[in-house]
Amino acid sequence: MQPFPEITADEHDRQRDLYGPLTAAIRRLVDAGIRTGADADTVRTAQAAIEAAAEALEGRQHDAPRTLLHAETGRPVTWADPAIGLRNAIAPPLHIEHDEDGRCWSEFSLGMPYEGPPGRVHGGICALVLDHILGEVASEGLVKPRFTGTLTLRYRRGTPLGPLRAEAWVDRIDGVKAFARGHILDAEGPTVEAEGIFVMPAWARPAV
Repeated sequence: MQPFPEITADEHDRQRDLYGPLTAAIRRLVDAGIRTGADADTVRTAQAAIEAAAEALEGRQHDAPRTLLHAETGRPVTWADPAIGLRNAIAPPLHIEHDEDGRCWSEFSLGMPYEGPPGRVHGGICALVLDHILGEVASEGLVKPRFTGTLTLRYRRGTPLGPLRAEAWVDRIDGVKAFARGHILDAEGPTVEAEGIFVMPAWARPAV
């Protein structure tokens, strides 16, 4: 596997400052589209404006890599990731924090675009969140490549829309496998628990 192209800290920050607000605006638009009760004329006017905006953005497309390597931190920069991607409006996004003991956690809020049962987060979105944060802790902050081998979830009760917290930690490492656990919590405690095995791919093993 070829190494990812590097992005300098200055260029990373420039793109973050440029595209972050755009993604936030699109995310707001998705939520507004779900909630709107506007009259027919307003809906048609909004549709025309949205289509014009999409056409403007489509006017110049590129095939540049969507995963880069931050030149200073050595961490991958995944603009399109559906869990943390800065330029992906379907991402919540998660902002992953790392404790000194190796644990990871994230505090975030999930609104109407992530709803499954009324007032509850879709179970697949819970799986997305846990797959990512367990993978993050298993890969030591995305520095060591370890990818999901198995992921087992236990849905203890419905996860409400609104403020949530996810936590993850590594139970043990056995050769090329990392065994990780974690959960999503609301104000009352865990709603979904997860455990997974994350495996280092063959192409990465000679380097460790």
